[in-house]
Amino acid sequence: MTLTQPLNLPLLGSGSSLSHKPRPSRIRFKPQASSSPASVQPNLNFSQSSPKNIGVIIVGAGLAGLAAATRLACENVSFLLLEASDAVGGRVRTDVVDGFLLDRGFQIFITAYPEARKLLDYQALDLQRFYSGARVYYGGEFHTVADPICHFFDSVQSLTNPIGSVLDKLLIASTRLRVLSKPDEEILTANEVPTIDLLRSAGFSDSIISRFFRPFFGGIFFDKELETTSRLFDFIFKCLALGDNAIPAKGIGAIPEQLEAKLPSGSILYNSRAVSIDSEGFDSPAVILQTGEILQSELGVIVAVDQPEADKLLADKTPPVQRKPARSTVCLYFSADREKIPVQDPVLFLNGSGEGIVNNMFFATNVAKSYGPPGKALVSVSLIGRFEGVSDKDLTAEVVREISRWFKGTDVGSWKHLRTYRIAFAQPNQSPPTNLMKDPRVGPGLYLCGDQLTSATFDGALVSGTRAAEALLRDGAVVRA
Repeated sequence: MTLTQPLNLPLLGSGSSLSHKPRPSRIRFKPQASSSPASVQPNLNFSQSSPKNIGVIIVGAGLAGLAAATRLACENVSFLLLEASDAVGGRVRTDVVDGFLLDRGFQIFITAYPEARKLLDYQALDLQRFYSGARVYYGGEFHTVADPICHFFDSVQSLTNPIGSVLDKLLIASTRLRVLSKPDEEILTANEVPTIDLLRSAGFSDSIISRFFRPFFGGIFFDKELETTSRLFDFIFKCLALGDNAIPAKGIGAIPEQLEAKLPSGSILYNSRAVSIDSEGFDSPAVILQTGEILQSELGVIVAVDQPEADKLLADKTPPVQRKPARSTVCLYFSADREKIPVQDPVLFLNGSGEGIVNNMFFATNVAKSYGPPGKALVSVSLIGRFEGVSDKDLTAEVVREISRWFKGTDVGSWKHLRTYRIAFAQPNQSPPTNLMKDPRVGPGLYLCGDQLTSATFDGALVSGTRAAEALLRDGAVVRA
């Protein structure tokens, strides 16, 4: 889930300079409300010779940028949303390949996300639920770990399996009660330790940590060592206790597309890369595009790109910070004949063996039939890390070998490889120390949002976008359009 790297700042058009203070005519851009998706390009008649004035400029149409735009639209505040690519979503995108829906990386939506409940229409997303639990590969076979609230008899039968002791299962229940008793703000500001330390101090055995928690939460955090903050673990655990794992019937990209469709027509400008943000010589921040065009905000700029891109855009406006290594992943997709796959259940499979490179996998068409054409199954396999120096061909071959051992008797070698996604920046690294309630203000009229400011989740991105827009509104920088 990455954005393309920006190029160096190009030369501006003849007669333009950032060293003096231009006095352009004031042009207010006001998108008109429309029930149709915001796909029409605004007719701003840009030229490189002078800045163009716009109410609020939002850079980046990922979840955070879309949430900020949604908040501004609710207040009837004029804005322009700049997107470097050809569609909304940022790291939350879905591609169509040979009739299959391929999400860009392993992405599961938790229905209990609080901000998502406010902003999204779940019925319209047609969310398809996973089995509430998982099947863990260990000792050459699969063992079920089930949510006792949803699958009581399955959970009773799993009490004596090797994926942790009976005490471990009781500790999971007590952890559930602990997180449900706390409000989200308390969880996200509580004293923190690495998740691995939290689990050990709670009394969980090494067996359940290595066989369940590492592949399950390691797959959510893209962090096999479980160094991620206990704050994020508790927040996710609470959301899992209150909701379901799901995917939209039309792919994970349906989430940003739904937000896009609610925005005023023409309020998004695609294929428009911001390469610099400048306040020198301007009354309010200006955004310089790769083309050399200057867009001056009348009211403020909200930067809503991922952490690496934000660091580049704001390099001269924020103190240098030594970033922790980003969380990375590789996701491989295969197709197979639906009647020949080994299971038909909508369940997540975890690698609890401690061996191999596969972390988790699932048959996406078992969860949502719409993810593949009739009669075909879509297989999603996820790895943790970048696997630099290993070719796609070699990765595919090793994955096929491993999955063949998991599903003995299944001709995994006959599965057709569809695509491999290498996601260098899947999530910001949120190992302690963290601040999941960061102030979005960067400077006068300049705001930042993204999951790096809150929790590295869908919900965190939405929350951060809303907070940035509300900070802009509170600062009194906005005149109602």
